[in-house]
Amino acid sequence: MGAEEKSHAPTLVNNGVDDEERGHASVTLGAVCYRPVDMKPSTRSDVAPFYVMEVMRAAEAREAAGHEVLHLEVGQPSTSAPIGALDAVAAAMRNDKLGYTGAAGTPELRQAIAGWYRTRYGLSVPVERIVVTTGASGSCVLGFLALFDAGDRVAVLEPGYPCYRNDLTALGIDVVTVPVGHESGFRPTVDQLEELGPVDGLIVASPSNPTGTVLPADMLSAIVTWADAGDVRLVVDEIYHGVTYGAATPTALAFSDRVTVINSFSKYFSMTGWRLGWVVAPAPIAAAVERLAQSLTIAAPTVSQVAGLAAFDCVEELEANVARYRLNRQVVLDGLGRAGLARMAPADGAFYAWVDVSEIGIDSQSLCARWLDELGVATTPGIDFDRTNGHRFVRFSYAGDPAELGEAMRRIEAWMDARR
Repeated sequence: MGAEEKSHAPTLVNNGVDDEERGHASVTLGAVCYRPVDMKPSTRSDVAPFYVMEVMRAAEAREAAGHEVLHLEVGQPSTSAPIGALDAVAAAMRNDKLGYTGAAGTPELRQAIAGWYRTRYGLSVPVERIVVTTGASGSCVLGFLALFDAGDRVAVLEPGYPCYRNDLTALGIDVVTVPVGHESGFRPTVDQLEELGPVDGLIVASPSNPTGTVLPADMLSAIVTWADAGDVRLVVDEIYHGVTYGAATPTALAFSDRVTVINSFSKYFSMTGWRLGWVVAPAPIAAAVERLAQSLTIAAPTVSQVAGLAAFDCVEELEANVARYRLNRQVVLDGLGRAGLARMAPADGAFYAWVDVSEIGIDSQSLCARWLDELGVATTPGIDFDRTNGHRFVRFSYAGDPAELGEAMRRIEAWMDARR
């Protein structure tokens, strides 16, 4: 063929082995033939899926087919980032290069986080102990890498946020489960922790996902004291701080300089998709987190750091969001009570109700699938958060639209009435 007719398609070389000999079906895309690759993933990648994502996919598929879905499965605010944060980003997009920042975050943002602890909790936290991360998820990975070695034993609560377990497992760390339930208000006791035997670490959250449980000052202090006495590296996830409905929630930093705290702009600051969080850790651990970040992430997104800095000046708007969650919480608790589903964890913080549905007699995964199919109500089965008893529980998120929550409760109440 002439030069103008030459094909630019890539050429495949089969080394004399045809498809039958390989034992694979081939797929032709344009002029290129692709065969499935028989490649085994790493052992460390063999972690459980996050089932709430499957619920979200099923809900999206239902919506794509033209059917209504009332969303009580998503653990994120339905509100936007605060107006001041959006304005700051708009200005930065016009005037700044938005290049890399230092691995620990901009000095201005780290100073603002330190100021937040001073204003909110009356604590003086050195900036050197603060590292800005790519969301609380980034805080977990970097923090766990800095704190623990492969083969260490680290305890997590069950029910609890599943990514703690999955991250630790992927890092080659042995996970020890601490079951908590109605009898302890879904909070761990020091007696339980003593029964674990030697552990290198403990991860707790206050307020908790999925239970909404808050650790009061006396209980949090007792856990910190236990950890310090046994040289246990304690990580406290405080991502839902600010989203509480009773007494103020204490930070673990008030009780020890040895604790590592994880926080984020996702929940109280209503900035989930901005992927911005932070770690406060003992100085040697914070330095290790920063070194790891230099290689693993370089830095948190610069545009998000601009937004985060401005968000600290938007407390009035953020508190209005919390007031809305408080009203939503009452709508859901009242609706579940009328439906006969009143056996639940203390919903003192975050925006979740962790509800025992075992009396219905249907596994929670099947129940959530039925509610989505029959009622158009999306909820999360408990197996994500509790591998032992999660089939008995459903997590309801009340971070969404108040009108949708009210309608969802009416549908569930009618569904329950029809079964009686």
